[in-house]
Amino acid sequence: MKALSRPARSTAAGSARPGTARSPRAWALAGALAGGLLTLVLAAPAHWLAAGLERASQGQLQLREPRGTVWTGSARLVLTGGAGSRDQLALPSRVQWQLRPAWLGARIQLSAACCTPQPLQARLRLRWQGLEAQFQDQQSQWPADLLTGLGTPWNTAQIQGQLLLRTQGLRLQWLAGRGRSEGQLQLDALGVSSRLSTLRPMGSYRLVIDGGDSPTVTLSTLEGHLQLSGSGQWVGQRLRFRGEATATPEREAALANFLNIIGRRSGARSLISLG
Repeated sequence: MKALSRPARSTAAGSARPGTARSPRAWALAGALAGGLLTLVLAAPAHWLAAGLERASQGQLQLREPRGTVWTGSARLVLTGGAGSRDQLALPSRVQWQLRPAWLGARIQLSAACCTPQPLQARLRLRWQGLEAQFQDQQSQWPADLLTGLGTPWNTAQIQGQLLLRTQGLRLQWLAGRGRSEGQLQLDALGVSSRLSTLRPMGSYRLVIDGGDSPTVTLSTLEGHLQLSGSGQWVGQRLRFRGEATATPEREAALANFLNIIGRRSGARSLISLG
């Protein structure tokens, strides 16, 4: 009698490893998770950015009524005196932003109809143990009364006028917990007036910050009956500034109250000291 032959085993079935049949399902799940994560990142709501800015500034810079996403959006910029302060002031128009990933960092563009003739642009780069921000040379104009929102001493002086901001070769670095700057920032305060004086305007002034390991500050008068001058330097995280304010003889009475408050009187001069 012939021996009954056994059915041949399937080579493919015999060589299959456990779990191989589930691989397509695993790949599909991984793809779905990756797609969901990418969608979440791309559609990250603008209020995430608003919350981060508020924490980083200790509540002094706030983006209210945010719209859009972290990458493209708009909001009302509000300056406040921080936690516990009732002082706050909003920019007249909404701020719009665009944030785009770049090699080892990101590019950011900001604009506001009230204040930026051209969008403000900066490049953020991750560095070893820190971060670098490089600003494009640019100019913008802001209402001086926006500073009132920051609380003391601005809420006392209630400065009015226009702030013209210019940057040239400006680069800021935060490395290993230490800050460093390059380039120059120039702030012109034009047609300045204050509730502390009946004289309107009091004058126009220029503040220049030159970068370096210890950035320097210079204050000068462009024009006006209130004369301001001074200089200072950042030592670590603190600014040490010494300056003085005087009034032209024909306007001493109108500026007496202002001079008494902004510094320590020494005859006709008011001595200003910070740090």
